Amino acid sequence: MSVTNTLGRRKNAVVRVYVTPGKGDITVNGRPFTEYFPLETLQQILLKSFSVTNTLGQYDVKANAYGGGVSGQAEALQLAIARALDEINPEHHSALKASKLLTRDPRMVERKKFGQRKARRRFQFSKR
Repeated sequence: MSVTNTLGRRKNAVVRVYVTPGKGDITVNGRPFTEYFPLETLQQILLKSFSVTNTLGQYDVKANAYGGGVSGQAEALQLAIARALDEINPEHHSALKASKLLTRDPRMVERKKFGQRKARRRFQFSKR
């Protein structure tokens, strides 16, 4: 039984994924993914890689997620699953790449600058 190990990142979230052939169980930090990600939109993000490659219910996924928030972790998990499916079967590469699932999203939070309220928001200007 072969285990495919991949990594996914998004914002400050990092997810390590172990994919094995199975019946479709997905666990995140020891909990079912429907319990860990209660929002339906986040669950759809996770399953998108499987639906694009028509492999829904064929692989068991065990994921360790840390850092960031739930949406960042969900998108990091999506990237990790896509990378694992690409590594398992290279024939899925074109479908995953066309759906932009193999590309890491480089957007990060911009840092706060001194003399300002936030990253771009400045204090109110007073002429007099």
